[in-house]
Amino acid sequence: MQSQTSASGPELRGSNITLARVTSASDVTNRKTKIVCTLGPACWSVPTLEGLIDAGMNVARFNFSHGDHEGHKACLDRLRQAAKNKKKHIGVLLDTKGPEIRSGFFADGAKKIELTKGENLTLTADYAFKGNNKKLACSYPTLATSVKTGQSILVADGSLVLTVLSCHPSEGEVVCRIENDCSIGERKNMNLPGVIVALPTLTEKDIDDIVNWGVKNEVDYIAASFVRKASDVHQIREILGDMDGKIKIYCKIENQEGMENYGEILAATDGIMVARGDLGMEIPPEKVFLAQKMMIREANIAGKPVITATQMLESMIVNPRPTRAECSDVANAVLDGTDCVMLSGETANGEHPIAAVAIMARTCVEAESAVNFDSLYQAVRNSTLRRYGHLSTSESIASSAVKTAIDVNAKAIIVMSESGNTARQVAKFRPGMPIKVITTSEQVANQCYGTLKGCAAHTVDNMDLEEAMVNVVIEELKAAGKATAGDPVVIVHGTVAKSGATNTMKIEYV
Repeated sequence: MQSQTSASGPELRGSNITLARVTSASDVTNRKTKIVCTLGPACWSVPTLEGLIDAGMNVARFNFSHGDHEGHKACLDRLRQAAKNKKKHIGVLLDTKGPEIRSGFFADGAKKIELTKGENLTLTADYAFKGNNKKLACSYPTLATSVKTGQSILVADGSLVLTVLSCHPSEGEVVCRIENDCSIGERKNMNLPGVIVALPTLTEKDIDDIVNWGVKNEVDYIAASFVRKASDVHQIREILGDMDGKIKIYCKIENQEGMENYGEILAATDGIMVARGDLGMEIPPEKVFLAQKMMIREANIAGKPVITATQMLESMIVNPRPTRAECSDVANAVLDGTDCVMLSGETANGEHPIAAVAIMARTCVEAESAVNFDSLYQAVRNSTLRRYGHLSTSESIASSAVKTAIDVNAKAIIVMSESGNTARQVAKFRPGMPIKVITTSEQVANQCYGTLKGCAAHTVDNMDLEEAMVNVVIEELKAAGKATAGDPVVIVHGTVAKSGATNTMKIEYV
């Protein structure tokens, strides 16, 4: 009979977290989770961009909800100069403005209107109407036929809550009750939770931004706002033309319709952004963390990178230190399995952009130190097999490479990858050791360093220089104190003849 003082089976997680780990300094050189920084006036000088790169920026986000092509191009030139100065492969992400519903303008030149709880407010689809505290224009033409009595309408990021009392399609009007006192300005964003909105995912502006700025300037990623179905992704691929497959598409899941079609969107896209801002308007805020966990898990099983975004260190727009809750939010996203975490206003217009990146990097490292990567490898493999019944040939090679690296205690996995696909598949299986990617493409190097968890990147003129480049990587590992003579490294090779097809693996010794 087994003693009641001994037990087998699962235990509470965190057994590897000790007092020594809590009190020891963070070694940010071990960070695997990538950091996306939004560029803006606070950080777009070359010296500040260099500071962001030193602090840990992997991807620079250009937010096309603001600015024009000329201004963004000047910023891009400075970014690429800073990256060149620091000898880093920084990814460039174009984030589309996307469709939007906004409130209208005010009468008599008013800048703000005061709304009182309990009073009625009429919304009209006549966007030429100049509004007041009794009647306000809305840019969505079919508002009166889209909402139903009892539904909520959120205005200005949820600072104003309206409840629909009655709909009048013939007049194009909706009568609402004001649920809270609020002072609002003109042209504020509006959300219709639970409503399937009949707006195109790509506006004319978005198409122009992608074609005449993104493709022209050879960006690495398109973050597509408000994606609701797989056909949205197919449309973006058509617009990208010859750059489809080279420029990676990351779909921003921002409403319930996108969540409901998440499976088909994930199958069509290259990556996912969990856009928690609008998502928190569209579904109850207490459900957002569940949606985040679900989307990250599914992306992990599919082997597609995922970015967790919005309000991660929001208080650092003003304050020099984040709240404890914000650090926990970043750490929990890492523990959920995110590949990247993102800063928005913190770097774009905050007072402490470099400090925000630095503390985010330290927080990621601390969260990663609580992960058992050997168990995580097995969990990813088991979840993939349970979902699909088998691994693809290239996934099997990648999985075997990570398992071999664990078994021989390899100090690194060196991946020869022309398309980046081999590197992505190795990163899927979450090795505890660094992944060093060698590629002939600057864009692939940017994408591997940018969003693939645990990956660093080196470029070569051609793959015939494999042996010399492997030696360079090994010397770097030795110089950084990550490997010593006799230590094993695992080398994975995607075949040159068929770009993206993983076909060989071997072990070499330092």
